[in-house]
Amino acid sequence: MLNIADTLRQWCREARPFALATVVQVSGSAPLPVGTALAVDTDGTAVGSVSGGCVEAAVYELCQDVLAHCGPPTRAGFGYSDDDAFAAGLTCGGEIDVLVQRVDPAAEPHLVAALEAVAAGRSCAVAHIIDGPGELLGRTLHVPAEGPHDGTLGGENDQVVVAHAHALLRAGRTAPIEVGGDTDTCPTKLTVLVHTHARRPRMLIFGAVDFAAALSQAGRFLGHHVTVCDARPVFATRARFPYADEIVTDWPHRYLAATETDARTAVCVLTHDAKFDVPLLRLALALPVGYVGAMGSRRTHGHRSDLLREAGVPEEQLARLHSPIGLDLGARTPEETAISITAEIIAHANRGTGLPLSHGTGRIHRPAPPLPRLATAP
Repeated sequence: MLNIADTLRQWCREARPFALATVVQVSGSAPLPVGTALAVDTDGTAVGSVSGGCVEAAVYELCQDVLAHCGPPTRAGFGYSDDDAFAAGLTCGGEIDVLVQRVDPAAEPHLVAALEAVAAGRSCAVAHIIDGPGELLGRTLHVPAEGPHDGTLGGENDQVVVAHAHALLRAGRTAPIEVGGDTDTCPTKLTVLVHTHARRPRMLIFGAVDFAAALSQAGRFLGHHVTVCDARPVFATRARFPYADEIVTDWPHRYLAATETDARTAVCVLTHDAKFDVPLLRLALALPVGYVGAMGSRRTHGHRSDLLREAGVPEEQLARLHSPIGLDLGARTPEETAISITAEIIAHANRGTGLPLSHGTGRIHRPAPPLPRLATAP
């Protein structure tokens, strides 16, 4: 639902009831991921999408029906149809389940608070019951990245859901979880979809070179918070890097040691100068970041790897290094190289092969990586 947060926030401010249709389950090559939503207000205005166009009309009718009759939440499935060209089917061959519910802003102040947080750029999650007892179906819970949660899903499962929501926020993922079903502690079994609005993943580019200028633009386009860092102030300027969110003049390894990183951070080393690369990569490869890549020829990579071994970097950390950086696209210009690098970052994050889809078989969309494990007390 957070894909249409701006409009929902406006409707809530106007105390305007609306029907919310949320994709809660996907199989096969469905066009949009779990958590994507379409909403319809009492005037019939629609915003968002659940299928990219395939089944929008049928879902719109369900929304209008729920609004008109103030009915309970309802779940509907849509799949491939080739018998009737006008049937509500997904021509891509996938299947989706959609939960449709009426939302009255006056009765959902915690949802309104979540939408306000998204508008303000704060990280938060919305836990949304998508399967369970009828009286609980459609309930939501607002989980800020910091501070207490707001609302309730029914009591005994709230703290467990909040812990999962924080883990998903750290990973920047929207995903369903199952909680309850324990007769002693949490007898009510629920499937809860955790919608997350996390801050943009970071892309740290080291080396104020032409390739960095193109990469900063590509990274910004893909939604990264881009930082360009170089020890030479004459090159690290706003004029050269208009698309970067931050430009830092500092020694690369010193900046990396002092800045915040997480499992979604991409570290791109474009300096190909040993005096910068070795201390920087030695630190980067020891951090739990999502991607570490370094520019240079195969000869440069071999020499740099020897220097890293001499600096004490173990082989299991060296195996994390993507070097020469990028996928083999035949790239030559800075712009083409930026596409090559960002393509590798995407493939690595999503466990893709980097091969043409026409060379493969089976499903196009891979299952999501395993959910992050909850931290446990020692």
